[in-house]
Amino acid sequence: MEKEEKKPSKKKKKISKKKLSKLLSNIIILGILIIGIILFTSSAINLYQWYRDSKNIEKVTDMINSNVTVQEVVEEENVEIIEQPQEIEEENPYWDYIKMSLIDVDFTELENINPDTKGWIQVNGTNINYPFVQTTDNDYYLFHAFDKSKNNAGWVFLDYRNDIENLQKNTILYAHGRWDKTMFGSLKDLLKSNWYKNSDNHIIKLSTKSQNTLWQVFSVYHIPTTSDYIQVSFNTPQEFVDFAKMLQDRSIYKFPTTVNENDKILTLSTCYGEKEKMVMHAKLIKVQNK
Repeated sequence: MEKEEKKPSKKKKKISKKKLSKLLSNIIILGILIIGIILFTSSAINLYQWYRDSKNIEKVTDMINSNVTVQEVVEEENVEIIEQPQEIEEENPYWDYIKMSLIDVDFTELENINPDTKGWIQVNGTNINYPFVQTTDNDYYLFHAFDKSKNNAGWVFLDYRNDIENLQKNTILYAHGRWDKTMFGSLKDLLKSNWYKNSDNHIIKLSTKSQNTLWQVFSVYHIPTTSDYIQVSFNTPQEFVDFAKMLQDRSIYKFPTTVNENDKILTLSTCYGEKEKMVMHAKLIKVQNK
């Protein structure tokens, strides 16, 4: 009988260290490339969405401006100058402020577009010149435009706890701080010395269905995100005075005004980066009842 030939045994080929190192390098490079593609795609999508939202906000703003006129009014009656607790020096810009004209808005068309409309805000030295809205929470208008269309640019809105027709001690307005300076994006300009040096900028004007009001700025700052400045009611007059002092002490500028227990405050709040807030506070100095 013929002997069976032995099949040659298959020996496992050993991968050299050099080839293994090259293989690992290729895997790492491929992983980095994939991560880069994912990040680039994500950034491109976010950029497109941001651009789309901005264009939609532009359309909504144009629609509002074509239907509504913000008029300056020279008040003749029904005007109250808020009493100041102490004598104010003649050179103080306060005397110029109380002579400033107010703004007046007919809200009929705005309410037809959005029944949530509560008023109009105009901030000197910024791009802020918008109607503001209010709903039952502080989330909805972070993601919806004035016409209630979904939009991550959001809109200017009043804190759900506030009553704009019966002003509380602290009335709060919010909006996103957009890169293109829409909504409250231009509030960051308050940190520039040119804004502060022009004292005419230290004024905020509001118009609602029942009142036109004028507010004098007393504090501007940015701060790590906190909620301690958005308190709307206070248990005692002293609690409010302490609150107002905290806000003044935070200001990056020294404004020539004081806040007392009888004052009412307007607060504007927006994001300043991911972990900070940009905040502006003003006190009521003049009211015109409609």
